[in-house]
Amino acid sequence: MTLSPYDLKSNYGDVTPIDQDDGPSPIAPIAYSTEYSTAMAYFRALVRNNEKSKRALDLTSDIIKHNPAHYTVWNYRQQILFTLDENLTKELEFVKGLARDNPKNYQLWHHRQVIVEKLSDSSKELEFINEVLDDDAKNYHAWSYRQWINTHFNLWDDELPFIDTLLKDDVRNNSAWNHRHFVVFHDLDAIDESLIQSEINYTKEKIRQTPNNISPWNYLRGVLEKSSRDIQELESFCKEFTDNDINSMGWLVDIYENRAKNGDDQAKEDAIKICESLANKYDTIRKAYWEYRKDEIAAPSS
Repeated sequence: MTLSPYDLKSNYGDVTPIDQDDGPSPIAPIAYSTEYSTAMAYFRALVRNNEKSKRALDLTSDIIKHNPAHYTVWNYRQQILFTLDENLTKELEFVKGLARDNPKNYQLWHHRQVIVEKLSDSSKELEFINEVLDDDAKNYHAWSYRQWINTHFNLWDDELPFIDTLLKDDVRNNSAWNHRHFVVFHDLDAIDESLIQSEINYTKEKIRQTPNNISPWNYLRGVLEKSSRDIQELESFCKEFTDNDINSMGWLVDIYENRAKNGDDQAKEDAIKICESLANKYDTIRKAYWEYRKDEIAAPSS
């Protein structure tokens, strides 16, 4: 893009621009465009004078469009917006426009959070986030922002149906599984046996769809960690799958190792055998790990 011709002084005739000072002998000076360097020179002058005006706001718009990662400019823009009591709903549209080309820009997401918090209005946010996730269902910044929205505005009621839709589209969406854990366990006081069993049943069905998908297996482990349930109860479930599924085999190693620690010699032999199969045939990329597990299990009890 081309920045406004600030050097024509049509709007900045009273301003003395301040050029960037990289010292007398910069080792690797950044090759900024002339337009950007000029705009920043005027920006520094306005900041030095603590000017919060409409022209200063317009200047930040131009700079941000050219460099949307400039945190200092975003911060000063917020100060201007609040000082001038600008239309913050309009500002959300400004951010939305930038997000189309910069969906993973942290400064953009942080700015939107500041504006929404100032507005105390989340009515546009889930729709905005959904549009971003439609393009990239694993956008970390969008998910982090969604979790803030959920928590700050207590928006939980429709989250599980939303996540279920995503997992129906792509059961391997690890971001959706992570968000499910965040939503289900956001209120520890609400966790009961019924909830735990429901999540176990839900996850089992997803695993049956794609047993080699690590995401629901990790989620299932997270569910057990939030409960008093024992991993041992999942032995029969793990055995539903063929003996070359590395996820179920890894779980069986954990199950048998726990029994071996309680003196079950057969379980010890079974765990060692599975570790050998994983190391030498089914999960050779982690051969060293499974050999380490095997040695740990085989070691005499102290």
